[in-house]
Amino acid sequence: MDIRNQTIVGDLVLLGFTDNMKVNFLLFFVFFLIYVVTIFGNVLIICIILMNPHLHIPMYFFLINLSFIDLCNISCAVPKLLMDLTSTQRTISLITCSVQILLLLWIGANECLLLAVMSLDRYVAICHPLHYHIIMSWRICRSLAIFVCIFSFTYVFLPSSLMPVTLCYPNKVNHFMCEVLSVTKLACGDIHDNMIVTFFFSFISLSIPFVIILVSYICIISSIWKISSVGRSKAFSTCTSHITVVALYFGTGMVTYLGPSTDASSDQEKYVSVFYVIISPMLNPFIYSLNNRDVKRTIVKLFHIKM
Repeated sequence: MDIRNQTIVGDLVLLGFTDNMKVNFLLFFVFFLIYVVTIFGNVLIICIILMNPHLHIPMYFFLINLSFIDLCNISCAVPKLLMDLTSTQRTISLITCSVQILLLLWIGANECLLLAVMSLDRYVAICHPLHYHIIMSWRICRSLAIFVCIFSFTYVFLPSSLMPVTLCYPNKVNHFMCEVLSVTKLACGDIHDNMIVTFFFSFISLSIPFVIILVSYICIISSIWKISSVGRSKAFSTCTSHITVVALYFGTGMVTYLGPSTDASSDQEKYVSVFYVIISPMLNPFIYSLNNRDVKRTIVKLFHIKM
């Protein structure tokens, strides 16, 4: 039987990765470097696209949105993590914790939908190239971006406001940030209904975009298979970056939110979340730039690099 102190908490303590300060200082430099690289990489991608008129097409418009979301994603967690790694006091107020949870969930839902929209863009470009500029007009692209932002906001904030959770002692969260599954485990009383709602909304936000992506690429592969080998390689090269990002983000997200949530899985959730909150935003600019000739050409011109 779970015996819990029913005193309502005022602050939470984030346990982080370890209490060993030497290890924490090492982690500080690692995550600080990752944060700097992520900021530089995503800002560079945004600037490159804005500076190059040839990149002012829907695919790169959505890539700017993805880079901005990645900047928000890592900035929600890493600054607080860096402060905690150099301190013995890892407390966070309930209000700040709640805001962090809602922002991370909103950003996560936003990125899932945006990746689905990007797959639809590739589907139209490859399967219906003659109608691409009509179907993916700037008006439609802007409308899709606004829809993704507003829908994900409503999707996350509505159930959160309808099912508030009261937290009790012990007030220790086995995580380096306020993550909804880890924080919910501190709830007073029975949280069965809350966990069902969390699983349901996580399943919808992950599965529907993933199905859209899967169907889009089935159609893309079917269409590419009918063209010549040279054209096939060129067409598929525009999709490999997106497929890599999708595999990394959705894979780690599904392990965290659709897997069994138990006390034994808390450490797994903590380390897996490093990938989709910290590692993925850092890798995305490199994935898109290394596999994209237009982006590489612009980088070469920008920094006057000799090829």
